[in-house]
Amino acid sequence: MLVKNPKFEISAVRPNQYPANHLPEIVLVGKSNVGKSSFVNTMINRKKLARTSSEPGKTRQINFYNMDDNFYFVDLPGYGYSKMSKKEQEQVGKFIEEYLFHRKEISLIVFLVDIRHNPTDNDKLMYHYIISSGLPCLILANKADKIAKTKVNDSVKNLQKQLNPLGDIKTLPFSSERKIYQDEVWNYIEQFIISSS
Repeated sequence: MLVKNPKFEISAVRPNQYPANHLPEIVLVGKSNVGKSSFVNTMINRKKLARTSSEPGKTRQINFYNMDDNFYFVDLPGYGYSKMSKKEQEQVGKFIEEYLFHRKEISLIVFLVDIRHNPTDNDKLMYHYIISSGLPCLILANKADKIAKTKVNDSVKNLQKQLNPLGDIKTLPFSSERKIYQDEVWNYIEQFIISSS
């Protein structure tokens, strides 16, 4: 998919701040620093639309990126960042829950996990949370450039086995450095944009 005029629209913490134009929303979920902002930038061939940071836990709001008025990429705050205070974690947890369980425009959740590591307890918790929302999900094994190309397929299978042993949720590799995985991810996401429009 070619996105010609992507733009950052709003950072929201309350439902009355969410966009009201009823476009399909592709939601990015994952632990802090797993690469959600880099994913957005890579998919649309921009360097800095989504602000990336080497410091985990930077995203504290829900960021809505408008893609040519066709759909949104929605970047949720990362989880599992220990330097956030207990109170901050609870607040962030609350508005993520509010969004995931009540937002009608969500078409697909893209759940990013690090291909190099086994899923953490937080990853497993988030996976079960996503499943209980009943929303369609794509598991993205991110940072595939950090391992040998020959190991990518086995690592994807291993992640799927641990998170989704039934194998009923699509699991794909991704890398912001290597653009080779982009097309397959776009092809999968596009089905959900089209079916929701």
